[in-house]
Amino acid sequence: MGHRAHARRTALTEAVLAATLSAALSAGCSGDSRDDGRSPHPSTLPSPALPSPALPSPHRSTAAGSPLAVKIDNVPAARPQTGLAAADVVYVEPVEGGLSRLMAVYATKLPETVGPVRSARESDLELLRQFHRPTLAFSGARRGLLPLIDQAPLRARSPDQVPGAYHRGTAEPAPHNLYLRPAALLPAAPGEAALTTGFRYGPLPPGGTPVTERTVRYPAARFTFTWSAGRGGWLVAMDGDAAVTREPATAGTDPTGTAAAGQGRLAPATVVVQYVEIRTSRYHDVLGNHTPYPVTVGSGEAEVLRDGRSFDASWSRPAATDGTAFTAADGSPLDFAAGQVWVVLAPAT
Repeated sequence: MGHRAHARRTALTEAVLAATLSAALSAGCSGDSRDDGRSPHPSTLPSPALPSPALPSPHRSTAAGSPLAVKIDNVPAARPQTGLAAADVVYVEPVEGGLSRLMAVYATKLPETVGPVRSARESDLELLRQFHRPTLAFSGARRGLLPLIDQAPLRARSPDQVPGAYHRGTAEPAPHNLYLRPAALLPAAPGEAALTTGFRYGPLPPGGTPVTERTVRYPAARFTFTWSAGRGGWLVAMDGDAAVTREPATAGTDPTGTAAAGQGRLAPATVVVQYVEIRTSRYHDVLGNHTPYPVTVGSGEAEVLRDGRSFDASWSRPAATDGTAFTAADGSPLDFAAGQVWVVLAPAT
């Protein structure tokens, strides 16, 4: 995919998303706070200083061996996030108002704290079918969606179900201050075997095009990935600002965000821009804006960034219970670099 072709795709991407997501930026920020059907009032949650009680043993034993997926806020007021650097995979999803939300998947290690945690979407259920009984941590969902979450083959863990696993920070206003203690949901990281994504990891494939930077745009959000040979990864910027994470000890308590500087920039080893069909979900926010539904079952085109190079690719996921396979232009499997993977779900033209 050359730069000219990429520019055409970027322009079409913005046009498609703009037509699909018509809400204003403020609508995406405020409407979702009332969208969390099960989200408790901040006063019902323990303060950050209180210890989180252990869950009953059935929760701990049955969750081992399955990954933890956390829905993470990504509006400017929610940044810098906490715990993203420890994720094995980070999915970037379009939501109402042209904004984005993240879903971080943890299998090889669990951070002390993750957040801010936000609400689930219908498309999350399809995306999570690739894992065996994953634990989904989320702040809530539209009431009409809750029965589907309850019926899905996953372990739903919202604050009303396990309030001791969450706390409210003091630096940010609700709803951008809800944090999760993963140790309250899982006894330990389940291990690499829980990552049934279908991704392959290996040496740098032949071919590809040298590239130093790639930007993916939504109508009200922008992601830029800049290659850093020193870090061996792609430095992430969101809406033009460096993407960093706070130290867990200060998450939700440091209004200046200065602790983030000590932890450094997010720099995934591999970035995938996965072009998918974006259809309209049956659910909507409080202003009536329907949620975009990125379809992750099927096949399509992709761009894979690793080791300072861009590879044209195809993706295939025949069934929801399958992982996603990525192949190079010649049909051979396309290996990712070892380390964190970001998957940006962008609309196919």
